[in-house]
Amino acid sequence: QVQLVESGGGLVQPGGSLRLSCAGSGSIFSINNMGWYRQAPGKQRKLVASITSGGMTNYADSVKGRFTISRDNAKNTVFLQMNSLRPEDTAVYYCNADIATTWYGSHMAYWGKGTLVTVSS
Repeated sequence: QVQLVESGGGLVQPGGSLRLSCAGSGSIFSINNMGWYRQAPGKQRKLVASITSGGMTNYADSVKGRFTISRDNAKNTVFLQMNSLRPEDTAVYYCNADIATTWYGSHMAYWGKGTLVTVSS
């Protein structure tokens, strides 16, 4: 069984910073893409940033220049450094990873349960 567990959310003032972490555990053979999505109240879940196993990154236009995604392949962990936070960044942030549990299996998408980020004064 595979689990993705996020941490690092919380309340921060506008202009502040937070660092989210997501650690994978369980029967993990390999991980391809990892990413962060967010869902604000009443809105659809949207991609924030993603990173390949080789380190290539992709960002939503709304966070470019403010957020940085990185990963530690040895620890099955992905990070999201969020700087210059704005009230509109308030959302539940979800970790996503494409994981194979055996050498012969295909990669499937797994999700964490989410961590709440609130940007408010």
